[in-house]
Amino acid sequence: MFQITLLGSGSAGNCALLESGGCRLLIDGGLSAKQITLRLASVGIDPATLNGILITHEHTDHVGGLRVLCKKTPIPVYCTRLTAEVLRKDHLALHPDVRQFHAGAEFTIGDIGIQSFPVPHDAVDPIGFTFRHGNASLGFLTDLGKCTALARQRVRGVSTLVIETNHDEKTLQNDPHRPWALKQRIMSIHGHLSNAAAAAELAGLLEHGLQRAILCHLSRDCNSPELALNEVRARLAAAGGADAVEVYCAAQKEVSPQFPIGMP
Repeated sequence: MFQITLLGSGSAGNCALLESGGCRLLIDGGLSAKQITLRLASVGIDPATLNGILITHEHTDHVGGLRVLCKKTPIPVYCTRLTAEVLRKDHLALHPDVRQFHAGAEFTIGDIGIQSFPVPHDAVDPIGFTFRHGNASLGFLTDLGKCTALARQRVRGVSTLVIETNHDEKTLQNDPHRPWALKQRIMSIHGHLSNAAAAAELAGLLEHGLQRAILCHLSRDCNSPELALNEVRARLAAAGGADAVEVYCAAQKEVSPQFPIGMP
C-alpha cells in the first residue's frame, strides 16, 4: 500500500496524509489541530500513530496547526534548518523533536524514501518533495512561482503529482480587492503557479509516465475547481493525453479520496 489523501488544501490551510504499509506522514500542518485530528479520524487515523510531519515552508497556511497538534502529540517534525529557526519562534517553540535537513537532502522515514529540493517562493527555504515506496513514486509541488529545471527534473517519472494551481491569470488580474503590488508578487517567480503554468508542466510529463495529477492550493477568490480542471484537461488534450492522466482537484473543506500511488 502507498497512498495519499489531501485532508484540505487552499488559501486557508494545507495538509496531506501519506501512507505506506509501515509509515504514516503528514505533509504540512496548515489546518487547525482540531480539523487535522477530525479529518484524520474520518479516514481511520489516530495522530498518535503518525511517524512524522514534513514541512514545505513556514507560511501559516502550512504550519498553523503545528503548535497545538504537537503539544497534544509529540510527533517528529522534519524541516530545513532555516525553516526550523522561524518555527521555533512560535509554532514549535517548545517542541522537543524537530529534525532538520538541508534542501536537496535525501533520507528515509520508515519505508518511504524522500528527496527534497528547493523551489522559488517568498519563504525562507521553501522545498518540494518526491516520495518513493517500492516502485511507486509521488511528487509534491506546492507554493512555487515557477517550476524550475531542477523541480521539473525531480518530478519527472513520478506516477502521481500533487501540483499547485493557485490562480486563474485573468481572474487575478481583474480582482478589484488586491492591489497591483500583491498581484505582481503572486505572479512573480517567488509567488504561485497559475492554472496555465501548472497545466504546461503536466503536459510536459505525459511522456514520462504521469498517471494522476492532484491540483491543490487554489485561491478562494481568484480561482475555482472548474477553471483549474478545464485549463489542465484542455492542455493535456492538446498534447494528446486527454485519457492518459486522471485529474482531481483538492478542496479546502473536504477530505479527498485515498489515492493509491502506482504499484507497491
